[in-house]
Amino acid sequence: MTLALAPRRTVLADFVPGALVRDLTLVLAGAAFTGLAAQVALPIPGSPVPLTGQTFAALLVGAALGWQRGATSMLLYLIAGVAGVPWFQGGSSGAPVSLGYVVGFVFAGALVGALAKHGGDRTPLRTVGTMVLGNLVIYSVGVPWLMAATGMGLGKAVSVGVLPFLVGDAVKIALAAGVLPTAWALVKRVR
Repeated sequence: MTLALAPRRTVLADFVPGALVRDLTLVLAGAAFTGLAAQVALPIPGSPVPLTGQTFAALLVGAALGWQRGATSMLLYLIAGVAGVPWFQGGSSGAPVSLGYVVGFVFAGALVGALAKHGGDRTPLRTVGTMVLGNLVIYSVGVPWLMAATGMGLGKAVSVGVLPFLVGDAVKIALAAGVLPTAWALVKRVR
């Protein structure tokens, strides 16, 4: 005798019915959401990298879609932007100085998605930890790219490519710490 088990739903996207069509739609929607969020761009005096909503979107997409769909969505965002879709910061396309941060989204989407699969987005405290780690991944790719693209040393790259963004990142992390656990509470109520 075998027991038929219901499929284990481990990230928010798993509650959307369907399979291949669902996954393709979610990947495309995640990339488009990140592109839309990138249009919220505030210049930072002295930095070639603006403060945008795309990091919030990239991490939220990773957590909601899981590591495979999240990373794929961010890879689609990256490829489409480099190919000319004007959805990088402020409607630009191509390979801006800040492209390393966008490359970091792919890895951060995978990490955040994997952590979400294991409950990293279920409580505010866990979500904060998950999002902090995701941001660290983005910085770990973005800062070396910024150094290579501009010839800056590490100290200068950190001072213009990390420090001005810490307060904004803290606000985005706080938003995620409210949004994701609330979404899980709603999902549990509906089930």
